[in-house]
Amino acid sequence: MNRAEAREMAAALVAQMTIEEAAGQLRFDAPAIDRLGVPAYNWWNEALHGVARAGVATSFPQAIAMAACFDPEMMVRLGDVAATEGRAKYNTSSAHGDRDIYKGLTFWSPNVNIFRDPRWGRGHETYGEDPFLTAELGCAYVRGLQGEGEYLKSAACAKHFAVHSGPEALRHSFDAESSPKDMHETYLPAFKALVQKAGVESVMGAYNRTNGEPCCGSKALMVDLLRGEWGFEGHYVSDCWAVRDFHENHKVTEGPQESAALALTMGCDVNCGCTYQNLMDAVNNGLVSEETVRLSAVRLFTTRYLLGLMDGQKTDFDEIPYGVVECREHLAAAHEASLNSCVLLKNDGMLPLDISKIKTLGVIGPNADSRVALIGNYHGTSSRYITVLEGLQDALGDDVRVLFSEGCHLFRSKAENLGIPDDRMSEALTVAEHSDAVVLVVGLDETLEGEEGDTGNADASGDKLNLLLPKPQRAMVDAVLKVGKPTVIVLLAGSSIDLGEASEKANAVLLGWYPGARGGKAVAELLLGKASPSGKLPVTFYHNDQLDQMPAFTDYAMTGRTYRYIDHEPLYPFGYGLTYGDVAVTAASATKTEKGVAVTLTCENSGKADTQDVAQIYCQNEGSGSAPKHPRLCGFKRVSVPAGGSVSVTIEIPAERFLVVDEKGQSVAEGSVVLYAGMGQPDAQTEKLTGHKAIRIEL
Repeated sequence: MNRAEAREMAAALVAQMTIEEAAGQLRFDAPAIDRLGVPAYNWWNEALHGVARAGVATSFPQAIAMAACFDPEMMVRLGDVAATEGRAKYNTSSAHGDRDIYKGLTFWSPNVNIFRDPRWGRGHETYGEDPFLTAELGCAYVRGLQGEGEYLKSAACAKHFAVHSGPEALRHSFDAESSPKDMHETYLPAFKALVQKAGVESVMGAYNRTNGEPCCGSKALMVDLLRGEWGFEGHYVSDCWAVRDFHENHKVTEGPQESAALALTMGCDVNCGCTYQNLMDAVNNGLVSEETVRLSAVRLFTTRYLLGLMDGQKTDFDEIPYGVVECREHLAAAHEASLNSCVLLKNDGMLPLDISKIKTLGVIGPNADSRVALIGNYHGTSSRYITVLEGLQDALGDDVRVLFSEGCHLFRSKAENLGIPDDRMSEALTVAEHSDAVVLVVGLDETLEGEEGDTGNADASGDKLNLLLPKPQRAMVDAVLKVGKPTVIVLLAGSSIDLGEASEKANAVLLGWYPGARGGKAVAELLLGKASPSGKLPVTFYHNDQLDQMPAFTDYAMTGRTYRYIDHEPLYPFGYGLTYGDVAVTAASATKTEKGVAVTLTCENSGKADTQDVAQIYCQNEGSGSAPKHPRLCGFKRVSVPAGGSVSVTIEIPAERFLVVDEKGQSVAEGSVVLYAGMGQPDAQTEKLTGHKAIRIEL
């Protein structure tokens, strides 16, 4: 069914509704209209990294971890897994008459905001700091969620449109001011790509204002840009209770009637919240027309027809059985993502662990046996969880004795309420002293970095105050390292963390992100060498003291932010990640094509381990006054390279990626384009950490 057919059917149906019935359909919890055969439908569902909040589903790594795979093909597969399980769950729940929240097929995912500041608590919901990477991965996930059949398998949503990345505490009243250059160079490209290239079915507005207008009632964003310039034809949904912010916090309207009228007039079709309960009063008082109400209702029923959910429709997805939920194939896909997402930040040769030399392994830390640290936020329920401790215990069996200590509480001074401060310290030291090697599992979880209102981090509303581990963890890590045993730090977190001297003293550091409900198995396999780490950082890791040199959190200008505009040497650069092999680009050439350039690379592994890695192409417009300060990512591809072998790979780069954005927000051809090919950025820090220099290619 094409959109024109669906829209025609939707218009015919809405024409039969009273205005009160049509207005009621704009609520996120749309009621049934029995006389027209319209079932109730709840628009609110989530699938950020697997179907969320509706019971059991396959759990992928958190979004930031999926981004670390640098693998659009994998994103399509994972999106399809989520859509398949979403259909199976919808089929069974609706068969039981259950049309509750989180039971529909309109998934409010992915989050394609730019992770511009390392303090932002929701950054781990995104695909990182780079607009191009975010667009590529976001488009791939949308294609997986929506499918390419006659009907939408599920409906994806690009959120939060358009300039939104903290601070969480201010989001209901904040005005994110952004220049035309930053808008079109950084904040808008992913949304544009999802609309024009992936055909995303819906867009969600942000809580904040952008350049003076609330994002769920913005003429500039919603009317002129999204539906006007970009030609978006799907439906628009408010973030939850964001329309209420118009009068309560932004103070751009006088009350709920005016807020509902403003949002609807600008094209906000679904109100997640309660403000549209005032729509009929707004209509009766002449604040918004009946025609506008019906237009939004038509858009919403167009989506429902495209999904094949209306009376008399049959789709190929109607018979997807419940047995696909957490089936072997889906769990295998999630496991592959977990393996490929972990980033090896440091390794002096300790990894992989040589079990022949280890009789007793100490596993220490508050995240070692934490289920919460596996899953990030916006997660579903798993029928089984495998923590890092459990993963190592399962893999080692009876061959190696595994000792465990929590070491300390995640952020409080003591693990037991009646204990003294550092009440687990002596146990941690004892475990380290009795072990041949130590795995320290530390970091954060969604209670320390997350969304305002969903977090225990009340003092920062989900954002981070600094880039350090919580104080109890820092003390515990320092004490254990002083024992002097070979030690690897496993960091479970969703953002930039500065381990300080601990990263220098530890033999190895593995970033596991939030690896998914069973992610501890993947982390264990990587530590034991059953697979090679191959993830790359989709965000810059900063030194904690660099926060004082960065723009204020509330400043949305890109100056000094992310790898494209950073002013100082980072702790770990964007695109960086080691493997158990040693892969480098040893030859590179570019050939002009009709659409751009084809870059052919030779990737050679001089190491002793087979591994996957990510070939990366960066471009710079030399002589341009509009280009970012540093070369920007313009192409990438995941490759598998055997030990002692090499592979050849060709990466197609469209000419549009060589354009730069000027101060007016216009894309222009400017300067001489130069490319750099390597397994990371063409920067001094990447060269120092990897021992390899990117190859320069002049076009």
